[in-house]
Formats: sequence, structure tokens, C-alpha cells
Amino acid sequence: MSGDFEIFSLSRRRFVQALALLATQARWPLRLVAQGGQITPPLELWYDRPASQWVQALPIGNGRLGAMIFGDVVGERLQLNDDTLWSGAPREWDNPKAKAVLPDIRRAVAEGRYVDADQLAKGMQGLFTEAYQPLADLHVTFAHGDIGQKYRRALDLTTGVSTVTYRIGGTMFRRECFASAPAQVIALRLSADTPGALTFQARLTSLHRFHTEGAATDLRLTGRAPSHSDPSYHDQKTPVQYAGDARLGFEVRCRAIVQGGSASADTDGLRVDAADGVVLLVAAATSYDGFENARAGRYRDPAPVVLGTLDAAARDSWDGLRRAHEADHAPIMSRVTLDLGASTSPATATTVERIAKAGAGDPQLVALLFTYGRYLLAASSRPGTQPANLQGIWNDMVRPPWSANYTTNINAEMNYWPAESANLADMHGPLLDFIGELAVNGAKTARANYGANGWTAHHNSDLWRQSAPVGNFGEGDPVWAFWPMAGPWLAQHLWAHYAFGGDHEYLRTHALPLMTGAAEFLLDWLIDDGKGHLITSPSTSPEHKFVLPDGRRAAISQATSMDLALTWDLFSNLIEAIDAANGDAALRARLVQARDRLLPYHVNTAGALQEWFEDFAPSEKDHRHLSFLFGLFPGRQITADATPDLFAAARRGLELRGDLATGWSLAWKVNCWARLRDGDHAFLILKNLLTLVEDRNTSFHGGVYANLFDAHPPFQIDGNFGVVSGIVEMLLQSHAGLIDLLPALPSAWPSGRVNGLRARGGFEVDIEWANGRMTMASVRSRLGGVCRIRAASPFSVSGAVAHAAQGSNPNAFYRVHPVASPIVAPGATIARLPAPGGTVIEFDTAAGGTYQITV
Repeated sequence: MSGDFEIFSLSRRRFVQALALLATQARWPLRLVAQGGQITPPLELWYDRPASQWVQALPIGNGRLGAMIFGDVVGERLQLNDDTLWSGAPREWDNPKAKAVLPDIRRAVAEGRYVDADQLAKGMQGLFTEAYQPLADLHVTFAHGDIGQKYRRALDLTTGVSTVTYRIGGTMFRRECFASAPAQVIALRLSADTPGALTFQARLTSLHRFHTEGAATDLRLTGRAPSHSDPSYHDQKTPVQYAGDARLGFEVRCRAIVQGGSASADTDGLRVDAADGVVLLVAAATSYDGFENARAGRYRDPAPVVLGTLDAAARDSWDGLRRAHEADHAPIMSRVTLDLGASTSPATATTVERIAKAGAGDPQLVALLFTYGRYLLAASSRPGTQPANLQGIWNDMVRPPWSANYTTNINAEMNYWPAESANLADMHGPLLDFIGELAVNGAKTARANYGANGWTAHHNSDLWRQSAPVGNFGEGDPVWAFWPMAGPWLAQHLWAHYAFGGDHEYLRTHALPLMTGAAEFLLDWLIDDGKGHLITSPSTSPEHKFVLPDGRRAAISQATSMDLALTWDLFSNLIEAIDAANGDAALRARLVQARDRLLPYHVNTAGALQEWFEDFAPSEKDHRHLSFLFGLFPGRQITADATPDLFAAARRGLELRGDLATGWSLAWKVNCWARLRDGDHAFLILKNLLTLVEDRNTSFHGGVYANLFDAHPPFQIDGNFGVVSGIVEMLLQSHAGLIDLLPALPSAWPSGRVNGLRARGGFEVDIEWANGRMTMASVRSRLGGVCRIRAASPFSVSGAVAHAAQGSNPNAFYRVHPVASPIVAPGATIARLPAPGGTVIEFDTAAGGTYQITV
């Protein structure tokens, strides 16, 4: 009886989560009943046929190791990755001639010779980055033939376990697979309900040069990554090279643990005959031994690492491995739950059918997409691993699109937009560590290329922390190859981790020094425009060219809106960081003075926020990059309350971009429309994103593939992460001096609930709503301090004395900084938007306290 009372004393959310976990472990066919008695699907992707393309396979990962599971009846394939397997090695990528070219570029810009400036900027380029590499493939070929009945393939996001089931003759076969973070292995169990039914051969292969051997019940594959791999968009005579010894080695081992029957391994593979059940454990490692060792040319032998990991895992039982995996994985997933209403799809509909027929019109599919994004971040970014790259950790190509590298002019940052707000702050760690390592090389690049202090980085990086402009010393287009502003954008993540979590030791020892270095570069990089303003020159708006009056196109000018927004953002964040840490007062004064002198935004004749310092015609009116809107999102410079003119101009600029784009750009638009407090328009973009793209190589506007991977196209994972952030921004915002509840709720979600979202200042928030209005909310305060909340309807607070908010928020995490009025083109009209309405109340909180809000 005591157990019964314990279960029913849980909150409704925790009870449902506990019941779901019990059902999964017991293999119950659970379907939870939602409001109104409607049946809602569990949090799983499922299909009634095997994957015929990589973008139909299902991903698992433990942050370091990843696998794509295809689920074919006669031959299972696990395509494997290790997040440290890249081509190349540390190199000299800085261009010693760059600094001498810089004055000529600035002179050309000042004289309006923008095409000349583009050509000159090629003289500042360094090498291309290296490419993320596939590791190996595990192939399991069964002797039972290829005709299966009652086939089902699924990925349970709650448990992180992928399953395949089918019947052949009178036997039901089952496969279960997961990537264990505690054990650092990929575990695959093969079972059947008929004794002795499992006969198969397993092989390990790789796209790289490799060698295999077998002994007892172990398969071992060793190999080496290329010494260089060209980007997929750039060809030289030998785009993939294996020359020299300075390339990463790797090892993969697969061990069979057999119940009944027999097993043996040799160079041809692993053979299992007439077994009742088999567990295959896969361990892998590379010779990469960390950033500092790589810089010094020191590598490790992966063999003892792999063998030790495999031996330790093999000492545990399957049930023990699975329990440890789920005890690690399930709590991460349960931090946030989202219910947007009952499913509109039939209970029998597969995931791909739901995408094709309902899309965002199925609220539970949107909730699934949200949960899937959180799942993918936890699967590709864990404390101590590499950060998620353009494809997370999943890649099957030696020359993947854009090298599957870290593209830091939007994509790497977008990967981590939901880390803090969607309650995955610990998964933010790999990016924060990456920034510290990148800054080491970036300080050298700042001196070599610009003669500047601090550190800088450009639009591409890799495992080796490349920091220089790419382009192969003059072969790249400056529209993407010249952009020395990755430092301030990455520094925003350093600040966000503190702003949400309030860890003063982290701020003092990690974030503040790195933010300072990024700001020191900018203070040297800014120049006077001759009119008393500080500007950047040369300057680009990433990957977007403008059209000159004579019809020519150029990329380089000066003082793009994005450069100014990034600079304002870093300086404002660093001012707060210095205040919080009692830091350098002299530096603070320099930052305030420089920020006040920044060239203001411009509003063009169309009433839109201007992208370049002049009202140039864009080369693409619907260009995917929304760089000029950085101050709206992910920045906090443009808000409805503090800068209404800029807010309206940003909206007009976004309208002119249109509603179709590549996958990750659609995700950015969802965030922007949410920040503009227009939930219905954000939902329209979400509908465009949740559109089926059937073929991996199809080239048209973005959507999602059958496995819900984001279609740029081709696959880029940033859209999966960006849309999570966008849905959070529709439900909760905390960037504009207060916590805003349901600021952009679309009419398509009239009722629902969300639990576990995070707001700045250490607050965690649950919200419930009905008929388009909040009905109740709960705020948990981790740090204490004033909590200021806005909601559409009047509300009351229990647990604290609340009063109407007036003036500036006294909570230091909610400071609002001054923004200069825009320079408006003559004759331009700014269509001022209505001010946010609603009720604003504040109350004092105590660390550890919980406060209920009711309407």
C-alpha cells in the first residue's frame, strides 16, 4: 500500500512520466488519454517499413557515439559515428599577408569600390576546414529470409531505445538498440520467441582504409581518417587524401554475448548459429586525446580504451545496461513536457503519414518535433564531448555537405538556442568548452590577420579549432569567407549560460575572460566613420550580396546591421558580467563609451530595418540568412517595449523576406515571429517547416525528412534545434526585462500545458492554458530575487506578496540597456505596432521557493 500512496502523491506530470517509463520497461502497448478522451500517440517515431534512405533511419547517440538504425528485415545496418573522427590535423591556417591587405580593403570601401574590396579580401583567406567523418558500419545479415510480417520500427524518445519487430513464419523477432552514456557503448539485443531461431553473420566495414580481424566472439576494425578532405563544394585534383601519418586512427569492436547456440569470429566476420538471444556490444574510440594534446602533436592508442570499455560493459547484463541507460536518459527528457492538444491523426498513422497528411495541423506531431529536438541535442552533446556539428553526430559521407563542420555565422549557435530555455543547460557545456579552445587559436588569428588584441574567429571551424577565414587562400567568395564576427556571437552563449543559471564561479573563471577577449578584438576592430560613429570595416552580411546601381554584385561594405547588433550585444552582456563579478571598471567604461558611439540602425524607405549601411538592393529578396534581425532574435536589442520603432521596422523587414526558406531559416523565422509576438505567423512558418521532403537530394524549400531530420535541404540538424527554441519563444520569453507568459500563442493551440521551461535569472516555469488564455502557472525560483511577470489576463500570485510593477526591474538579470534611435530614410513611414498589453506584476522570491499563478 505504501507504494500506491507514493505514486499518487506525485504531481500529475510526474505520475504520467513514471507510468510511461514503467510501461516502456514492461513493454506495455501504452496509449495515454488526453483531454476530451482523445487518444494521443506516445513520444515515439514509428514506421511500418525499413529505412531505404539514410534520412529515414533512426538516430541514437550518447553525445560521443552515434548510430543510424535502418531496420531491414534480412540485414540490419547500424551506421556508426564518433564525434572526434575528423580528417586532418592542426595546421597553420593564418595568412601572414592578410594584415597588409586590410588598409587597402578599407580604402576601397571608403571610396565606394565594393567589387574591388571583394577581390582584395580574398588576400586575407586561409585554408578550408577539415571534415567530420563517418566511423564504420555494423551489418547483421540474418538467415531467415527477407519477407517479414507485422513489421514495426520505432524510436522511443522517453527511453532512447529503438526497436524493430516483425514475424517470419511462426516466430516473432525483436531488436532493441540504444547508445549508453553510462557504459559508453552501443548495445543491440536480438531476440525471438522461438528457441534457437537466431542465425546470422555480422561484419564491420568502413568507408576509410581499414583492417578487420576476429577472435573468440569479438570483431575488431582499425582504420585511419583522411589526412585531408575538401568541402563538398570545392574540388581539387585529389579532394580526399591519405598522405602522411598526421591523421586520426580509430578502432571499433563488436562483441557477441550469446544465449544458447554458438558464436565465433574471424576475419570474415562474426557468425552466430541457432541462438536463443544475442547481445551485440559496440565500443569505439579514436586517437584524438583532447585539444591541447592535439596542438602538441600527441595522440593516444585507441585500442586499450575500446577494450577496457567493452570489457566493463560486458560484465553487466542486458537488463543492467538498459536500466542504467534509461536512468540516465529518461530524467533528461522529463525535465520538459509539452501538451498542445489531442492528435488529429489516426492512431494507426505512421510518423511519415502524419507528416505528409497533417503536418503542423496535428498538435501532437508538433509536440513530438519539439521533444525530438531536445532528444537530438542530448544525443549529440553531453558534458565532455565535442559540440554538435552541422549534422549533430550523424554522418555517412567522407565529404558531407559543408564538411559537417561548425558553421559559426548562424548554424553552430542555432544548435544551442534551446539549451538554456528548454532545460538542457548541461548539454550546453561542449559548446562553451569549444569557445575556450577556439579562443586560443583565435588570439593568434587576431594578431596575424588584423594586428588586434583579444581573439576572433570566422564562419567555419572544426575539431582542430580553426579560427582563420577559410577559402583556400583566395578561392572562396568573401560573401561567406570574410566574417570576423564569430567571437561576439559565440560569446552570447557564454553569457546566456550565466543569465539562465546564475553560476558566479563559471562567470568569473570561464565566461568573463572569454567575453573580455572577444570584446578586446572588437574595440580594436571598430573605426571612426569620420562623423563620430564607430563602425566595422570591412563588413559583410553573411552569405548575402547586395546589388550596386550598375547591376554588379558585391559582399563587402561597412557597418552592416548584423555587425552593429553583435557588437551592441557583446558590450551590453559584458557590462553586466563585469558588474556581477566586480570586474574591470576601466574596461567597463570603455565598453559603455564605445557602445554609445556605435552607428545607429537605419530604417529604409520601405519602413524596414536596413541590412547594409546603405539602402542597397538585396541580391535575393527571400535570402535564407536573417542576419540583419540579430537584434530581434537571438539578441535582445529590439523589443516591443523599449524600441517600438525598431520593433516595427524589424517586422517589416521580416515580412519582405517571405514565408518560405530552407529548413534552418524557417526555424529562425519561427523564433523571430515569436519575438514579434505574432503566434499565428510563427505557426504559419512552423507549418512550412513541418512539410515532408521525401528525397535526400531534393533541392527546394526546406522541411523535414521521414525521420524528422531537418531538410535544409540536404540534412542540417540546426533546424531541429532552432524550432525547439522557437516553440519555447511562443510560450515563454524572458529577454525584455520580465518573464512573458504565452507572448505568441497561436490560435491553433487553444488549450495545452508546458512544464519545465527556463527563464533568465534562475526561474523555471510551468504554464497551462485554455481557450487561448493562461489559466494557471507555476514559477520555481532557483536563485531568489524579484520575479516580474506579464500575462494577457489579470492574475494573482500565491506564496508571495505581489504588486503592480513600476519602473525598471530591480532583478539584475533583467536589465534593459539603452538603444539609439534609428536613422530613418526621408519619406519613410514606420508602421508602429500596438504596445504589448496585459497585466505586469512582480514579487520577491526566495531561492528554492515555488509560486502559483492563477487567473
